[in-house]
Amino acid sequence: MQITTYNNNGLNDVLMIQFQKMEATAQVPERNGDIVLIKSKDDGKVTGINLFKASDYLHGLTDGPVELEEEAVDKVNSLIAEAGFSIKLETETSPKFVVGYVTSCEPVEGSDHLNLTQTEVDNGEILQIVCGAANIAKGQKVVVARTGAVMPDGMVIWPGELKGIESNGMICSAGELGLPQEGKGIMVLSEDAEVGTAFSA
Repeated sequence: MQITTYNNNGLNDVLMIQFQKMEATAQVPERNGDIVLIKSKDDGKVTGINLFKASDYLHGLTDGPVELEEEAVDKVNSLIAEAGFSIKLETETSPKFVVGYVTSCEPVEGSDHLNLTQTEVDNGEILQIVCGAANIAKGQKVVVARTGAVMPDGMVIWPGELKGIESNGMICSAGELGLPQEGKGIMVLSEDAEVGTAFSA
């Protein structure tokens, strides 16, 4: 998984690529030219890459989340290799926001508002997602932000745990998607919404 964001206003033409959630531990940068490899000081794992002067190498960048096409990924990979680093980016083509179908929904033990759902997102692929919305129910068509999605407010969806239960993704409300929120809770789609298709606001 990789999260790619372009920041021109705050960081002056930097493309930031995250491979995992940045924990509160120290990060160690290693720079060669315009490529900066970022590693966790604790275990040495690569947590991200920064590309400085990004607009010199890539065209059409705008502030915020970026989806790199194959040509752009190839360009960044060649820059990484020229800098002497062995890590490679992958082209990601699957949508991060998709129509899901809640196949089961059960209360989480010890919680007064959390529910554990199994939610189908594509051709039988089921995600376990903990949801705190009061209106979540089995049989609904919903919008799922998969892990790696960047929400309109900039929040990144990472794998996580709630009440010790693994959760992979988020079932979204209209407000979380930057849409008018007409009622409380998650956004429930019409019955004819096709599971697995990309959702765009």
